[in-house]
Order: sequence, then C-alpha cells, then structure tokens
Amino acid sequence: MKTKKIAAVLLTCIMAIGLMAGCGASNTNQSASNNDSQSTSTKQSGNEETDTNSENTTDTTENTSTGNGKTLVVYYSASGNTKDVAEKIAKITEADLFEIEPVEPYTDDDLDWTDDDSRVSREHDDESLRDVELVSTTVDNWDSYDTVYIGYPIWWGIAAWPVDNFVKENDFTGKTVIPFCTAATSGIGDSGNLLEEMTGTGDWKEGERFHGGASESDISSWIDSLGL
Repeated sequence: MKTKKIAAVLLTCIMAIGLMAGCGASNTNQSASNNDSQSTSTKQSGNEETDTNSENTTDTTENTSTGNGKTLVVYYSASGNTKDVAEKIAKITEADLFEIEPVEPYTDDDLDWTDDDSRVSREHDDESLRDVELVSTTVDNWDSYDTVYIGYPIWWGIAAWPVDNFVKENDFTGKTVIPFCTAATSGIGDSGNLLEEMTGTGDWKEGERFHGGASESDISSWIDSLGL
C-alpha cells in the first residue's frame, strides 16, 4: 500500500514537470515568432525609405542647372549696333562674349534690303538660302554657363538668320536664355519664341529690343528687371 502511494506521487510529479516544459516551449516559440515579425517589419520599412530617398534624389538632379553660375553673351551683329549692346550686357553682368560669325561675312551691299537682288533680299525670299554657314558654333566650356543672352538684329520681323544655326547646334538644357535685339523701329516680336522652337531646350525668357547706341543705364535697368 505504501509503495502504491509513492508511485502515485512520482507519477503526479512527472506530469507536472511535463506540463511546465510544454508551457515554456510555447512561450519561447511565441517570442521567436514576435521577434521575426518585428524584424520583417523593420526590413520592409527600411526598403520603403530607401526607395523614397532614391526618388527624391532623382527629382533634385533633374531640376538642378548644369552650369556653374556663369553668364555668356552670344551675339550676331551686322552693323555694329548689336555688338555694342552685347558688350554692355557683358560688362554689367561680368559675362563672357561669343560672336556668331558667318563664313562669308555680309557686306554693306549684301545688307541693302531696299535692293531686291541683294543677298539679304534673296535669302528673305528663298528660305533655303538662309542656311548660313558659321565659322564656329562651339563655345568653350559651354556646360559651365547657367545664363545665356542671345543678341541679333531684326530682319523682316524675325531674328537675323545667321543666328539660327548656332541655336540649332547647341543644347540649352538647364540654362536660362534671354534674347535681345537691335532695331530702329521694329520690336522683338516673336523672334525669341521662334528661336526657342528651333532648339526645343532651355528656359527662354521674354526678350527686349534696343535701339542703336542704347545707354548702359537703360540696359542695366532691363537686366535688373529680369530678377536673375
């Protein structure tokens, strides 16, 4: 009888120990499961943040100008008036100058628009003749310029066509472009818009017309009004 009681006590102890071990394993598994869940959540959160940062970096890069804050004044001058204005703009803005030069320069007779047989008159009447070959369309360190002024005389209400090939041959992406012209009576009209259409790149601003011999004060006031 005594032996049976001892056996019963031992059996009860063994069962109790088994139940305690089972509960401990369950708690351990649940804790491990929770840790895995937290780890996975952390990894997913990290990936989402990386993607967002990548997108933001891309947007910033696309909106950043390509130059180093430098300014360039490009001009074509037939009679010297546009050159005079261009040099004053360069002085005021501390810019570099680039002159557009036709391989075959225009003479005074070529520029006589009252003569139906003059060079400019024939080019005006036949657009295929306006493809004027230039000495160069390449500007040294072109990518270093953020702002480009482009000057020209007005011929029959549009930019003098020797400017066309310069505009077509250069990429103005990331640059602010400001056209200006010289004319006795004509305004700048759509000349700047037409040049913008030729290149399809750059942030083109509304331009300004100056008469020959424009004062440095007038030019400076215009530049200030641009808010660059």
